[in-house]
Amino acid sequence: MASHPASPSRQRPPHPRLGGGWAEQRALRLLQRRGWRLRARNWHCRWGELDLLLEKPDRLLLVEVKGRRSGVDGWGVAALQRGKRRRLERAWLCWLAEHPGEATRPVQLVYALVPLPPQRGAVRWIRAGF
Repeated sequence: MASHPASPSRQRPPHPRLGGGWAEQRALRLLQRRGWRLRARNWHCRWGELDLLLEKPDRLLLVEVKGRRSGVDGWGVAALQRGKRRRLERAWLCWLAEHPGEATRPVQLVYALVPLPPQRGAVRWIRAGF
């Protein structure tokens, strides 16, 4: 029996484990190469979740990671809606309540838009603030 290449509709879907966790790991590796140290990963409270919280001696970096295979905008920018931002802010305030000594440190919120396989490309970083 001859083997035929699978048609696009019959190809196996991307590996299910190459999702949010993979995207977070990719973003984390890139930031660690730039000197950031991981402080918390997937920290959550009743108000929401913080994907990555990193630090340098003089500041904190809060990273919301969005892994996307495809989409209308191709990057997942639409996922950065006002409601998600409010949940992030509430989760951040909850984290600060547990770590009051960090309240005076400057913090920067960054969205990391990570293309998931089979897509290729660089991570897109979008600076934001509360």
